[in-house]
Amino acid sequence: MARYLIIGGGSGIGEALTKRLLAKDHEIYILCRNDPSIPEATYLSFDVTQDPFPKIEGNLNGLAYCPGSINLKPMLQLTIEDFQRDFEINCLGAVRAVKAYLPLLKGGHSASMLFFSTVAVQRGMAFHASIAAAKGAVEGMARSLAAELSPQVRVNCIAPSLTETPLSEFLMRGRDVVEQRHPLKRLGKPDDIAAMAAFLLSEESSWITGQVFGVDGGLSTLSVF
Repeated sequence: MARYLIIGGGSGIGEALTKRLLAKDHEIYILCRNDPSIPEATYLSFDVTQDPFPKIEGNLNGLAYCPGSINLKPMLQLTIEDFQRDFEINCLGAVRAVKAYLPLLKGGHSASMLFFSTVAVQRGMAFHASIAAAKGAVEGMARSLAAELSPQVRVNCIAPSLTETPLSEFLMRGRDVVEQRHPLKRLGKPDDIAAMAAFLLSEESSWITGQVFGVDGGLSTLSVF
């Protein structure tokens, strides 16, 4: 049995990942704002924008940092505060998590860290300047940490396309059009991403580090028009 910390594990991809890991009888700590009512996991109330990371006793085998934002505006409508907020949630929050829990990961067996980016970093998309800048920083940090921490701790990143989560509900009005842009002709579901996340956290991926994986219905690499 492994011990995993899922930051933002109370909804969306984080919740799906938590349930996958619990199904394999792992010990799970969840940090999120609202109690997700998953009794098998240990819940710690936490808001990434304002709370200090809580102390956890004992070593960890894995950490996933799931908080994110979706802030789609034309460049002239984006404020410096928009860029700062997206960077704070997506990148600096991940930095603080690493600094808080890296000693516990170094003490764990076959430890792994996982971060989340977006398909918009590698595939230029209009109105994504702020979030793509923040997530691009996450990808760069993940690769740098993978080099720095090997062979003790593996570090990887997943770059999804639009996924059906509470965070993306406001984008679903144009769902049919967005689905058709994807070669697989559908949007992602949280469990699509969680399947890859659980694999990257586990010992099954013990020879994988420093990678950014597109789990995006083929959008980042394929054109079917």
